[in-house]
Order: sequence, then C-alpha cells, then structure tokens
Amino acid sequence: MTKPSYKNSNFYKKNLGSGFKRKQQKQENFVSLVFLIIKICFSLLALISLIKLGYSSKVRLARLREIQNSFSYEKYRFNILTSRFDDLFSAEGEQRFMKDQDQIISRDIIRVIWR
Repeated sequence: MTKPSYKNSNFYKKNLGSGFKRKQQKQENFVSLVFLIIKICFSLLALISLIKLGYSSKVRLARLREIQNSFSYEKYRFNILTSRFDDLFSAEGEQRFMKDQDQIISRDIIRVIWR
C-alpha cells in the first residue's frame, strides 16, 4: 500500500508544482503590470511637465520681447528729446525752439513774441 500512496504523492507534487508555477507566473504578470502602469504614469507626468515648461518659456520669451521692444522705443524717444534739449542751448537754439513752437500753435491764434 505504500507504493500506491507514493505514486499518488508524486502525482500531487507534480500537479501542485505546476499549480505553484502558474500561481507564481500570475504574480509575476501582476507585478509586471503594476510596474508598467507606474512607468506609463511617470512618462505621462514627465511629458505634461515638459509641455507646461515649454508653454511657460514661450510666454516668458514673448513678454521679454515685448519689454525689449518697449525699451528700444523709449530709448529712441529719449535720444530724440535729449538732442532737442541740447539744441535748445546751442547757438540760435532759441530761434529753432520758437520755430518748432510755431508748428504746434494753430494758424488762427494771435501770436505775441517778446524780444
């Protein structure tokens, strides 16, 4: 009777061994799936972060370009006004200033120039 039980025990070991292998394979598949999901989530997070970073950089560069253009315009105006102010103190600057003022005053108004 020991022989049949021995055969039966070998049979159960073989069946339990394959069941154990299947169970271990399922666990490995589950762990692999979890890690795959985590990798996908991190990849999406990195991609979204890069997109946000690119957009904010684009906005920042546009603002900097706008500030640079405004600064260039104001610098140009400053140079013109500085040269006009310097011309006022040069020889016959007062006469040129008065000529510029004549252009501003409309033609219908009586002008009085004190000398």
